[in-house]
Amino acid sequence: MKESVEVKSPATLAEEKRRAREQWGQDPCGAEHGREHEFGTREFFDTVERHRYEEYAPWMARVMGFNDFAGARLLEIGCGMGSDLLQFARGGAICTGIDLTPRSVETSRHRFRLYGERADFLISDGESLPFKDESFDVVYSNGVLHHTPDTAGAVREVHRVLRPGGTAKVMLYHKNSLAYWGEIILRHGLVGGDFFRGRTPQQIMNRRVEYSEHDAEPLVKVYTRKEARRLFEMFDDVNTEVEQMTRAELRFLSPLVPDKLFTRLGSSIGWNVIVTAKK
Repeated sequence: MKESVEVKSPATLAEEKRRAREQWGQDPCGAEHGREHEFGTREFFDTVERHRYEEYAPWMARVMGFNDFAGARLLEIGCGMGSDLLQFARGGAICTGIDLTPRSVETSRHRFRLYGERADFLISDGESLPFKDESFDVVYSNGVLHHTPDTAGAVREVHRVLRPGGTAKVMLYHKNSLAYWGEIILRHGLVGGDFFRGRTPQQIMNRRVEYSEHDAEPLVKVYTRKEARRLFEMFDDVNTEVEQMTRAELRFLSPLVPDKLFTRLGSSIGWNVIVTAKK
């Protein structure tokens, strides 16, 4: 399956990856939540972890299966600061993490040493993995492959390095979400006037979606559940589920929405579509 995007020159693709390295090198994902502590300290990492799994995404341990892969060889594409990979390591997985950004690789190595866990780390591009065919039992990637220019090519690489019967667990941004239609289209595109300034939804996402103090504007893409399943069509079994919505997204309506309804909304119009695919 080929993505329905414009054909880009090698120079354009290289620029998109440069912007991604700049973004995550200067503003590691999640680091802003630990900024009251010195970067790289145990207090810093503990604060980042609490926010991620207790406040921002309490569903993550269950859906991603941090404790489900004991003894499995697990690769994370785009390990960032090592938050999720550390959870898999604690659950008994034999972990390898790659990232396009040197700072992320060094931060993850430091974090694992700090907490007494083991993993292999290297700098690498998810579109061209430096591993032999059928090297891993599990390939995991959370919020990364929608930033790479050739997402479909990266998914083919995931399939290649998985052993038969292996599992891919990948999170992509969800197009049919409140975040996309409420923030990107309505708030920024229409009310904020970005459409009238000639910006496309793609350009608005590049400018608005990821936290940044440095205006790196990394590439950002979104997928419907159907589009996500098509990306993984070479797998034998593909399932999708939707999660991740905060009450802040509901704004003034939040007090009117009971918890059960809020949970149901998150599983239909949340910002994350999680693909679980079996090879």
